[in-house]
Amino acid sequence: MADRGAGGDRGGFGRGFGGDRGGRGRGGDRGGRGRGGRRPRREAEEEKWVPVTKLGRLVKDGKIKSIEQIYLHSLPIKESPIIDALVPALKDEVMKIMPVQKQTRAGQRTRFKAFVVVGDGNGHVGLGVKCSKEVATAIRGAIILAKLSVIPVRRGYWGNKIGKPHTVPCKVTGKCGSVTVRMVPAPRGAGIVAARVPKKVLQFAGIEDVFTSSRGSTKTLGNFVKVQLLFLHSILSFYSFIAISYSIINAV
Repeated sequence: MADRGAGGDRGGFGRGFGGDRGGRGRGGDRGGRGRGGRRPRREAEEEKWVPVTKLGRLVKDGKIKSIEQIYLHSLPIKESPIIDALVPALKDEVMKIMPVQKQTRAGQRTRFKAFVVVGDGNGHVGLGVKCSKEVATAIRGAIILAKLSVIPVRRGYWGNKIGKPHTVPCKVTGKCGSVTVRMVPAPRGAGIVAARVPKKVLQFAGIEDVFTSSRGSTKTLGNFVKVQLLFLHSILSFYSFIAISYSIINAV
């Protein structure tokens, strides 16, 4: 009868090919199971931002410390990490994802169109629209475009100038396609009296109280969102107001 001392109770056979190097499998003392053992998990390394524009290099070097400096000199923003560095509290929300089709000789080509709104609730808001074959790619591209299109929003008061600005500074009307939206300043505590889409945009812009009315095909959400950004950019832009004031003073 064979000697069973070396193999224990298994008839002379050890536990796999490991021998005394770990017991099970070919991993040996590198982990015990499998051919290569268990490798340590790699920590998620953050991608380092390498700026490619002069503005990006100034932001990374700390020479530009606020986004207001960029708006004051009307500098174009070409890199989304600039917004991430200067506005860290920026939030984003997907407003709508819709399929769009294009007729080609091979048939219909379907892609997905994403509408994303970003804002910090303190006077900065942006909108991004992107089409792609995949939903995730469309959302990712829309977020980048929304960050690049972030604009400052001018806020005002309803009555006495007490406390912080809380509403739109004047009555304003915007139009995009068949959608027309009118906004009227509201007293403090009235809240945002608006539909779901403009309410979300105005919350991201930092407006707390406003009365709104809308007409047209508001079911077309793309135009309904764009009209908010159009008049926020053209009429309520704070730094365009400053630039006009400076030009008038210089002319005088």
